[in-house]
Amino acid sequence: MWVSPFLILFAIVLSVFTLLPLSTAKAWWIRATDFPRLQLAIMAVIWLILAIALPFVFSATRVGSIWWLVVFAVLAYQLWWIWPSSPFHKQEVMNLEHNEDIPTLSLLSANVLMDNRDSDALIKLVKQYHPDLLITMETNDWWQTQLDSLESYPHRLAHPLENKYGMHLYSRLPLKDALVEFLVSDDIPSINTKLDVGGTEVRLHIVHPTPPAPGENDSSEERDVELLVLAQFLKSIEIPTIVSGDLNDVAWSKTTRLFRSVSGLLDPRTGRGMFNTFHADYWFLRWPLDHVFVSKHWRVNRIERLPYIGSDHFPVYVELGLSKYMQPDTAPAYDDSDHKLKGETQDLEAAKDASNPRR
Repeated sequence: MWVSPFLILFAIVLSVFTLLPLSTAKAWWIRATDFPRLQLAIMAVIWLILAIALPFVFSATRVGSIWWLVVFAVLAYQLWWIWPSSPFHKQEVMNLEHNEDIPTLSLLSANVLMDNRDSDALIKLVKQYHPDLLITMETNDWWQTQLDSLESYPHRLAHPLENKYGMHLYSRLPLKDALVEFLVSDDIPSINTKLDVGGTEVRLHIVHPTPPAPGENDSSEERDVELLVLAQFLKSIEIPTIVSGDLNDVAWSKTTRLFRSVSGLLDPRTGRGMFNTFHADYWFLRWPLDHVFVSKHWRVNRIERLPYIGSDHFPVYVELGLSKYMQPDTAPAYDDSDHKLKGETQDLEAAKDASNPRR
């Protein structure tokens, strides 16, 4: 007779974790429930399997029938959110055709984990993939010393820190108007630079906002503000643009969707897969935190999650082509909750202080 209470409790847990992200509250324990939508969908499937496999007295009751409907609703809702991040969805950024003779740009982005000492693993990947840009996060003075051995990257912008928010850019291409900026907090840097790609000026932004997590930030305010401040700046930029980094947010969250709605940037992963990068040590708790967003000028030749480098994040490798023709605007549209979130974020004092980031 334990079957019914167990399945009911299981269904209640699924329901609570499904409903919590509907709140606009920025408390870390609420915003963290934006992340495990794939895991919740899998758990809903497990519930359905158990309900079938275990004694059917539960499913034959009126109460049991109600909970079947609840769990089916949970499954459908979670799948709706993660569907664009599946390879079955229409691709948002078109593939680069092999016969297209257009300029290309490749980048490797890695959150190295500051205390990780396996620098050889990352350096090996860099030498294997030969990216035009190497972007690193959580890099301090020790990591800078290790990566400075990469002689094929003469153009560099370094900002080592011991607070897990250090950031480095190593480039084969000259950097123009390169700046380290502080959009929200004095100890959380971002990088803003221009590059020449085949004779075309390109803008690159690298960000690593703080996560909503215990020991880091009690709320998502700083992360949300930083992303929206950057999005507001980018919406008026007409040249080809790339934003890369560990956003400490998943592709399907309200905040990231709002960032894309305001900036107009596209997600190369849409229609190709999730490319879950965190947590590298726990296969059952992984979601896409490391992102590359692009403007409508770009095509995708390759996107790949790279092997383990001793960090809690997997690196990401992306090859892009700079097309002569812009794609249709497929960035997410606003809805009522987006307007509310945008208004709440703009009202924060940190947003006011950062409304005019240094160019």
